[in-house]
Amino acid sequence: MYPELFQSFKNINVAVVGDVMLDTYWWGKTDRISPEAPVPVVALQRKEYRMGGAANVALNLIGLGAGVSMHTVTGADDDGHLLAQMMKDKGIGIDGVWKNGDRITTNKIRIISRNQHMMRLDKEMDTALATDDEARFILDTIDRFEQKRPAVVIFEDYNKGVLTPNVIARLIEWCRHNHIVTAVDPKRKNFFAYRGVDIFKPNLKESREALNLIEAGHSLSALQQIHALLHQSLQHRISLITLSEHGVFYQTDSQSAVLPAHLRSIADVSGAGDTVIAVASLVYAATKNVKLTAQIANLAGGLVCEEVGTVAIDAQKLLQECQTLPSP
Repeated sequence: MYPELFQSFKNINVAVVGDVMLDTYWWGKTDRISPEAPVPVVALQRKEYRMGGAANVALNLIGLGAGVSMHTVTGADDDGHLLAQMMKDKGIGIDGVWKNGDRITTNKIRIISRNQHMMRLDKEMDTALATDDEARFILDTIDRFEQKRPAVVIFEDYNKGVLTPNVIARLIEWCRHNHIVTAVDPKRKNFFAYRGVDIFKPNLKESREALNLIEAGHSLSALQQIHALLHQSLQHRISLITLSEHGVFYQTDSQSAVLPAHLRSIADVSGAGDTVIAVASLVYAATKNVKLTAQIANLAGGLVCEEVGTVAIDAQKLLQECQTLPSP
């Protein structure tokens, strides 16, 4: 059953809309403290570039065999050109990537030694698109959706300015009119702008903060209450809330459950949410089975946490682990 499911991903086209970023890793050796300040000295040995944010979601989708197009705005700078070329090299459609000379491309530089993050330097611009730019981006995105209609649209929001309330509303409206599955990984700024989406995937901390809940445990009843509060505002179809080491919670009108996390050797949680939304979107688009969607997404999120840094899911490893799941 699972091999056939994974094979079906090749027939699914996905559009990813949102904030992309470059993840830069500086790896080095640390064996002394600086004489100038009480900080470690890192002797840099190598540099590595990876695709982050919405680009990492796209990379996960590519790794699972789906056809993927990216719709975003970057700067017309060196980082933007590098990121676009990296996406193209991986097979991600970049016709919807707009290089805007008035913006800069987000670059998060991580300094790592002994498999530990020593420091992170962020170069970014989080100002929302100007009104004219916003209108151009909406029209261009819808035009490209019309040319190659996706089965799924994923909104990947990192509050860097691409996904404004107007962009979100217009694109969700178009998707609903055309019966296209929508999924979102929200952040605080636009948390309640995603009315009417199919899959709403925050983590528990984000949900608590958005709802101003001081106390909210991991029990099924507490999470069901969170879903009810979210649904009052969003009228969405499915809540898929990641619970870190406690697993995931899912709820629709007819069913809900907490799926515990699988025992892992956790190295780094970076990018786990990107993997969860990518896998969940594909499984749901292929099966419309909410429980199965949550089960496989839960497995996938744990698997990528075993690697250091932002990495995409290994489809073969995920397929092997799916064999341990009970029959859907």
